[in-house]
Amino acid sequence: MSYDQDLAFQYTNPTKIIFGENSVRETGLEVDALGGTRALVVTDEGIVKAGLAARVEEALGRRYAGTYDRCVQDSGFHLVDEAAAFAREKEADILVSVGGGSVIDTAKGMAILLKEGGKLADYKGMQVLSRPQTPHVVVPTTAGTGSEVTWAAVIKDWDLNIKELVASYYLIPDRAILDPVLTAGLPAPLTAATGMDAFTHAVEAIHSIERQPITDGMALQAIKMIARFLPVCVEEGDNLTARGQQQIAATMAGIAFGNAQVCLAHSIAHALGALFGVPHGLANSIILPHVMRFNLEECPDRYALVAEAMGIDTRGEDELSAGKAAIEAVTALTERIKLPQKLREVKVPEEELAKAAELALEDGDIIFNPRPVMDAEEVLNILKEAW
Repeated sequence: MSYDQDLAFQYTNPTKIIFGENSVRETGLEVDALGGTRALVVTDEGIVKAGLAARVEEALGRRYAGTYDRCVQDSGFHLVDEAAAFAREKEADILVSVGGGSVIDTAKGMAILLKEGGKLADYKGMQVLSRPQTPHVVVPTTAGTGSEVTWAAVIKDWDLNIKELVASYYLIPDRAILDPVLTAGLPAPLTAATGMDAFTHAVEAIHSIERQPITDGMALQAIKMIARFLPVCVEEGDNLTARGQQQIAATMAGIAFGNAQVCLAHSIAHALGALFGVPHGLANSIILPHVMRFNLEECPDRYALVAEAMGIDTRGEDELSAGKAAIEAVTALTERIKLPQKLREVKVPEEELAKAAELALEDGDIIFNPRPVMDAEEVLNILKEAW
């Protein structure tokens, strides 16, 4: 974990985090603290049917202005534009997103449009905003994306079939309310996949070229907690202690990668999601061990840290052997929580792998990978190994 005298970094973490069973009851008070008077709940139909949105609406009381419930997986620019128009009709001055990453990212896009106007496509790219945006409170119902504490929204251009980044430090949500009760009903496969999204965030923060001591601490603790508690969440879905620890770990991993960035695994996952609709956490879970193997000789010391955090006894082994043990442990973790191991299992067509490799090469996250990726053939070889 050594750093030399050239170390220089910036660290940002402005989100106030409220954790605890039934902490969703604090939503109204946090809206008040942010100066909101008309709060729009942003969510999806599944969250509404599960009764989770109603808990937030009740907590908002007199502050409740309405609910937008048309969010979908891989939210699109046109949907964000539609949602923002709905929010204007309701005269909302603050947003409360209730759901997973797509819901939260939709609300991030809405926060821009309520403040700046126009269409979300006008704000693609990095750091295009110059002032704080519409206040945003996040109530996550999954424990994986970390979007409740990050500065980016991943939005799909449904016409071009690609995922785009809308990113600014002004997009980091103001509040994150982590209530393990709201994740207790998440089915085991979704619990596993979203949990591995968080795990991938932590590992990529550890090996990113933008890594730093503060995010190392966050990421390694997240890896330790996820390795211990994610299997419990999958096997004992109503275990609120495990659910809570997984939530905290996912948020810590979000803070870590929000500062240290993610890398090649995410570039590939974005391509697989855009082209074939593979859920993001599931894509990360399948790809991560193969990307670690690709990177191993470049950063064995970092993967030795991952092995240690996962509880592997590597005393007496060199860093390369310890790194290999970490990769094996990641695979064992995904097998234990019963996630698919190959891309063919999630219906990725072999004949389309080259197209996915080309798209991944264009993804911005790839520049933070510890081993430089020079051409699409290198990515294609990883995809072939994972297929």
